[in-house]
Amino acid sequence: MSDRDAVFVEADARLHFGVLDLRGSRGRWFGGIGASASTPTLLVSATRAETVFVEGEDASRALAYARQFLSVRHVSGGACIRVQRALPAHAGLGSGTQLALAVARALAELYGADTEASGLASSVGRARRSAIGTWTFAGGGLVVEGGRRPEGDGCGPLVARLALPPDWRCVVAVPGGPPGISGAEEAEAFARMQPPQERDVERVAHLVLMGLLPSVADADLEGFGRALTEIQEVTGRWFAAAQRGTFAPGPGRDLIARLREWGAVGVGQSSWGPSVYGVVSGEDTGRQLADRARAALGTGGRVYEGPFGSAGARVWRAAPH
Repeated sequence: MSDRDAVFVEADARLHFGVLDLRGSRGRWFGGIGASASTPTLLVSATRAETVFVEGEDASRALAYARQFLSVRHVSGGACIRVQRALPAHAGLGSGTQLALAVARALAELYGADTEASGLASSVGRARRSAIGTWTFAGGGLVVEGGRRPEGDGCGPLVARLALPPDWRCVVAVPGGPPGISGAEEAEAFARMQPPQERDVERVAHLVLMGLLPSVADADLEGFGRALTEIQEVTGRWFAAAQRGTFAPGPGRDLIARLREWGAVGVGQSSWGPSVYGVVSGEDTGRQLADRARAALGTGGRVYEGPFGSAGARVWRAAPH
């Protein structure tokens, strides 16, 4: 490959299934569970340059991440970066983290820097609350991360990663309308939030350990769906005061109920929304569910359908285009 070739990084959206602990009584905060969705995806390319220049969707955020990475890693060169395809912004699909990690990974590849995912996240200021997006970027699948210690803001450790069966299909619906909570508003929401009851935290941990993970290992979609839906309902109540309900009001909340009626065995809202999802078995069933979701949303949203992501970000070199 020529030194003039571009580095391409493609990353999946991440679905956030729930937080493990907002109490911190065991010495760690947050933690979480989530998975990599194979669609939608983002695509970033980068070539070496003397200065930093970014074009395409979400260019201002990508520029900030690029400058931060180069500064933290003490890289004297620059790059021409192109965001060729972006994830829906502030929709609960991890657009900021995936963009930051994709930019960081592309620059690390260009300049021979360390590409370990948690190090990339630290270099661009991500994973300070949730590390789900970091670990789905690193390897896909269903992931569980162990949260962070109160005295630090480092990336929560990867506790478990399981590949989801290839015939399980995920329908992701992104309604139009107001974006989900993010940035300073999100920080304020966490600051105001009352800690959940200890029994609820213990219930979520039990559902993850004895429901969600074993069901994936056994390819038991019904068991997975029951555990996931209950986790979403329990943790959704923790955020109800901030988002005005177990799920954020609007088309997404209504669609969650309809997805269940239409046969989805696991349903929920990703992060603060407005993105919602439903899980079914089989390609034809997934397409049918996606078609019904599109009809329900009309022109006011987008719907994606496919298997869960299983490999993390894809990186390659090619002539720039």
